[in-house]
Amino acid sequence: MKSYANRMLNLQGEGAYKVLAQANALETQGKSVIHLEIGQPNFATPEHISKAAFRAIAEGKTGYGPAQGVLSLRKAIASYVETYKDLHYVPEEIVVTPGAKPIIFYAMLALAEPGDEVIVPNPGFPTYASCVHFCGATLRNLELREENQFDPDPDQLLTLLSPKTKLVILNNPNNPTGRHTSTKIMRRITELIRDYSDAYVLSDEIYDRLVFQPTEPVFSPASVTGMRDRTIVLDGFSKTYAMTGWRLGYGLMNANMAEVFSRLMVNSNGCTATFTQEAGCEALLGPQDSVDQMRSEFHQRSVWFAEQLNQIKGVHCVIPNAAFYAFPRVSVNRLGSAEIAERLLQEVGVACLDGESFGQMGKGFLRLSTANSMDNLTMAIQRLHTFFDTL
Repeated sequence: MKSYANRMLNLQGEGAYKVLAQANALETQGKSVIHLEIGQPNFATPEHISKAAFRAIAEGKTGYGPAQGVLSLRKAIASYVETYKDLHYVPEEIVVTPGAKPIIFYAMLALAEPGDEVIVPNPGFPTYASCVHFCGATLRNLELREENQFDPDPDQLLTLLSPKTKLVILNNPNNPTGRHTSTKIMRRITELIRDYSDAYVLSDEIYDRLVFQPTEPVFSPASVTGMRDRTIVLDGFSKTYAMTGWRLGYGLMNANMAEVFSRLMVNSNGCTATFTQEAGCEALLGPQDSVDQMRSEFHQRSVWFAEQLNQIKGVHCVIPNAAFYAFPRVSVNRLGSAEIAERLLQEVGVACLDGESFGQMGKGFLRLSTANSMDNLTMAIQRLHTFFDTL
């Protein structure tokens, strides 16, 4: 007898965690595995951030906090986004969550239902599509094509917008492609959404401090005239401050939407851990040297790794310009990308993801995380050469 609701059939897992479990199992059997499957910086959380959490625990800040987030952190976020995003928000327009993923889920729960349409980048972070299906809405794919350097196409977006469009998800810089789209293109896309629909935008900006050669603040759709109150900005601490396990994220939105999100927090998580929020304050207001250092390292690793991939038979990779991913197209002996990813793990011990786990437009690609040491990335290239040269 079925013991769960039909909607659970629409909620998908995430490939990175599945492959990580497979890789860990192989390691327990004594196999050497290089982990390029998980988007996790290989740096430790900066010491001054960890010490702030220790102090908070010692001071007894371990009880319940406000569902919307402690005021001190929301004030710190307001100051931070004014500096780094040139956006102006007050604490009442900020919601703190345990990780950034709840912002995706809450946006979908608040806005999308059967009969509505949600436009999602494809390839894109798998949680987007999973949440659309869970809410019973219709998924429309904004295609990111290799020949366009994985930039979204404003003309294609215009064909997708309709009176049924309730939400458009934008992710810049993008996971899985490791590409940052120019302000010119992103502004054009945002203006089209504003002028041709009543839709909200969910702007996933989790990688915006990891643009390799920033010449200007990363563009946010919330900065476009008429779009501030129709934009939900998602950000967090995992990537920028190497705090993946701390589970700390936030959303910027109009005050009415913040009240809705707070109700969703009350009914799901209750609140975000107070001592991790104290660490978040220190991350945002304290020294930023570690961010600059990590960005420089990711820049060096990602570009080098992509260039090395382009030396391998049957592999072509657009050079990344942000985040810490390489997204090569693989075409060897009619093997599919899913089979190649599985064989790479089993035969040469390189854990990576099938590009199709990020959507149909990722078919034929692999996603490899460069958030690993240069020694391990060098070893991975050697193993990749061994694998592809023998096909």
